[in-house]
Amino acid sequence: MTDLHERRVDCPYCGETLEVLLNAEEAGQEYIEDCQVCCKPMVFSIFTNFSGGLEVSVRDENETF
Repeated sequence: MTDLHERRVDCPYCGETLEVLLNAEEAGQEYIEDCQVCCKPMVFSIFTNFSGGLEVSVRDENETF
C-alpha cells in the first residue's frame, strides 16, 4: 500500500492554494506538474525533514535554487 500524505502548496504563478497528495517513496525527487488553476508548470521537490516528516517545496520552472 502506498503511503500518501496530503499537503497544501501555493502556485508560484497565480498564488492559488492547492491540495496535493505526496507519495513518501518519492522523497529526494523532483517532478513537474501543471497547476490545476492556471495550467503553468510547477516544479515539486519532495524531501524528508530532520524528524522524518515529508516536506514539499514548489517553484516555477524558471526559478533557480
